[in-house]
Amino acid sequence: MQLKNNVTEFILLGLTQDPVRKKILFVIFLILYLGILLGNLLIIVTVKTSRALGSPMYFFLFYLSLSDACFCTSIAPRMIADALLKKTTISFSGCMIQVFAFHFFGCLEIFILILMAVDRYVAICKPLHYMTIMSHRVCGVLMSLAWVGSCVHSSAQILLALSLPFCGPNVIDHYFCDLQPLLKLACTDTYVTNLLLVSNSGAICTVSFVMLMLSYAIILHSLRNHSAEGRRKALSTCISHVIVVILFFGPCIFIYTRPATTFSMDKMIAVFYTIGTPLLNPLIYTLRNAEVKNAMRMLWSKKLMSDDKI
Repeated sequence: MQLKNNVTEFILLGLTQDPVRKKILFVIFLILYLGILLGNLLIIVTVKTSRALGSPMYFFLFYLSLSDACFCTSIAPRMIADALLKKTTISFSGCMIQVFAFHFFGCLEIFILILMAVDRYVAICKPLHYMTIMSHRVCGVLMSLAWVGSCVHSSAQILLALSLPFCGPNVIDHYFCDLQPLLKLACTDTYVTNLLLVSNSGAICTVSFVMLMLSYAIILHSLRNHSAEGRRKALSTCISHVIVVILFFGPCIFIYTRPATTFSMDKMIAVFYTIGTPLLNPLIYTLRNAEVKNAMRMLWSKKLMSDDKI
């Protein structure tokens, strides 16, 4: 037990140690993070205030944007602040909190994407029973289960991290705390822990990705029986969802389904799914969705009218 208390803080190496590059990264990631918050907040406010976006699809889109904002916030602010510091350290408890938050909101996003696929399947394949099957009560229960499932997953990650003894090395070759870089610092054989990690995070990512791809294949196959206008609208929505799924799951599967080995590209791939995906999601769901764009225009028009009255 004493071994575990020998390390009270970790040193994060970040993306680079070059002072000039760190300042450049500070500016870039600050702009990207503000863009993520602005884009997702815009979707949250639009869905919450627009009566036209009351369908279950936008109910799930609201929570997807919320999880995106929180998911990125669990990583980005510290990464941005660390870019201005010479020595970047994080306490042991702070590291564990980051592991929990990162995996909680990441897993929540996975479950929401699955629920959005279920919603599209029911809407396209069982349109006459859509409002009965996907009622507000059912959607609320499904979201509650998603939150509980995410909590179970992230709690398992924390238990794995706390089971590792740290007795000396404390330099994490990454820009945030995660189990893979922590495994390299443990003073014990981590084969079993890595196996549990792959069977937990890796299995969730892989199984969810396969399920989502199969569900969208079934949806696209069923579109043959729809009218040309119905096919166009459904296809536009499904393509948006498929793009999000591929962009999010591709890097995650690469990171979490392999043995405890690290590659030089790991940090850049992690940047893509911690910063890139939350930034692209609002763009994909707004630029390819006429209803969301119209709701945003109406929201902006109401704001301009209220400003004119003042």
